[in-house]
Amino acid sequence: MDNTPPDVPTSAHLAVQPLTRTVLEIDSYVAGLGWDRPAQLFALVDTARLRVEEPGLAERLDLDETADEGLTPVEQDELPPGVPLDEFLATIAWPDAVAGCALTLERLMLPPSVEGAVPEGLDESELTRWVSEHPQRQEVRLTVAVLRDGTRESAVRRREKDSDTEVLTGPDLVPGLARALAATFEE
Repeated sequence: MDNTPPDVPTSAHLAVQPLTRTVLEIDSYVAGLGWDRPAQLFALVDTARLRVEEPGLAERLDLDETADEGLTPVEQDELPPGVPLDEFLATIAWPDAVAGCALTLERLMLPPSVEGAVPEGLDESELTRWVSEHPQRQEVRLTVAVLRDGTRESAVRRREKDSDTEVLTGPDLVPGLARALAATFEE
């Protein structure tokens, strides 16, 4: 008998590492909201600590008594419109109770085979236009998470294969964003 709750993908339960499970849980949650959405930021808190220190919040998040392992993602307010992501991340200071953070965002990506074909000297807007017009572009949703200790994990979901079973995971899939998130924990 499968004990998987209906709202959590089976792949999240198969993931061994708590951070991988959390990234897949966030990816599945955001996938349920659909595409063409703004970036979303999540604080990651130790579930057992949350239940002890913030029982009211744990109740609102519907964490039952068996939910003492792993991490609980807590969605934060929307990112301010018009502020570049790197500038926004530079303003974040997490309280000690936050064990990590995660961010989801949608981007256009090109396969590695195209990297050598990118014209030199393009400014940011020209590069964005070039990528958006390229026939091999892929729309993806990136979910990247980091913990205070430097542990990181990420998930990539392609729009054309929008299924929980088609999500690619790994710690180094989006290294630049992982570094930027890790910097939010530096003092």
